[in-house]
Amino acid sequence: MIERPAVEVEDGSARSVPELISALGDAVGVALPGVRVSGGDPVLPSVYRLGALAAASVGAVTAAAAAHWSTCGGPGSPEVAVDVRHAALAFQSERHFRVDGVPSVSWAPLSGDYRTSDGWVRLHCNFDHHRDAALRALGLPPGAAEGEVARGCESRTAVDVEEAVTREGGCAAAMRSRAEWLAHPQAAAVAALPLVALRKISAEGGDARTSTPDNVPGRPLAGVRVLDLTRVIAGPVATRTLAAHGAEVLRVGAAHLPEVPGLVVETAFGKRSCHVDLRSEAETLRELVRGADVVVQAYRPGALRGRGFGPDDLARLRPGVVCVDVSAYGSRGPWGGRRGFDSLVQMVSGIASENGDGTRPCPLPAQALDHATGYLAAFGAIAGLLRRAAEGGSWQVEVSLARTAGWLDALGRTDGASAPQPSPDDVLAVMDSPFGELTYVTPPGLIEGAAPHWASPPPRQGEHAPEWPTGVAGGPASVNRRGGSG
Repeated sequence: MIERPAVEVEDGSARSVPELISALGDAVGVALPGVRVSGGDPVLPSVYRLGALAAASVGAVTAAAAAHWSTCGGPGSPEVAVDVRHAALAFQSERHFRVDGVPSVSWAPLSGDYRTSDGWVRLHCNFDHHRDAALRALGLPPGAAEGEVARGCESRTAVDVEEAVTREGGCAAAMRSRAEWLAHPQAAAVAALPLVALRKISAEGGDARTSTPDNVPGRPLAGVRVLDLTRVIAGPVATRTLAAHGAEVLRVGAAHLPEVPGLVVETAFGKRSCHVDLRSEAETLRELVRGADVVVQAYRPGALRGRGFGPDDLARLRPGVVCVDVSAYGSRGPWGGRRGFDSLVQMVSGIASENGDGTRPCPLPAQALDHATGYLAAFGAIAGLLRRAAEGGSWQVEVSLARTAGWLDALGRTDGASAPQPSPDDVLAVMDSPFGELTYVTPPGLIEGAAPHWASPPPRQGEHAPEWPTGVAGGPASVNRRGGSG
């Protein structure tokens, strides 16, 4: 199979959404069925083509799921469709999520944009250790207030704050223009990578084990076991998407690892959840890997490899595994090991500048890089399963928020800055859960005869044993008392 270069997916401004989806399939060496697309940009208030970004990434994973279903005895050519508006609203899923009618809080008090002597810098303080790193970098005591942080930033340059916080182990990003980012060595390193990198890492293995169990009829990914080693948005969106198409997803966390409370619930539909402490229970994780088809991880590049869980290690533990690595800035270049989040990548890549007037940050109306990267990661996982079924072996997928930002940039611009925010009401559903009644955006995309859905509510963290059950989690969509599709 010929590996096509990343340029196959570029020049998106001249392509329709179906053409973008087809190009994604070509770039990873899989044939995707055609996708019927309804709607178009502008759909969210932005100068960027967020509708095209959402529809192409959602459409690609939906088409890949349909292709996988066909290889496992499903219909030969089910109709595949994606609605641009539904896909775009799914990119805002955490904003529309409610627990007993109450929205969740996504940002910690010190997270935000701060004026500097030459521009703006964003601090990401949602985790306590990142907050403490930012305070150390600014020479402030623990417990410092927002006003003190603002004063600590205003006398320094944005890049100075960015670098000081990063050295302390925190997360910060100076606002750059598009031109400044394109001149940065990390931008060049990221641009050299495929949007969705897929490569064979071992010739051994390749048993598909994807037959559809009798108790879960007609689900495209039934029988596929996914080990979820991710947090926050992009990685959890990837595994939540695989669960929506019938995969059995086991999310692994640990009691000592910090979480964003609302997000950890909103991204856990259709999953099971266990705790494994790698400091003392590495063998437990190895045993889980041995039973998995797909392992998705979003730790800082190299972090798991140092603990014996890099892609080559996983392939030895489970020949035929598909490893999916999600990162902020990719694994190469001067920022290859840097921590990052969607809001920070928007800042450094010029998106937050160009989405406004360039004088102050104007973020996108969605964590669009997170969500698009999550759907692309899920697409890459299924592409790896398809390539495994055809050629055998173990496979590695790599995606990054920064590379997705480059794709969004290549999609061109739209006259949508003043577009109204669409109402999500017709794509919302409710589900009972241990947390209360959940209101959520239904999974976008549609496969004829197999609409994506989550068969179970989000579990409590660590609710389940760290093991693969003998049966496959799943069931009919009747758990939704109200909902939309496609």
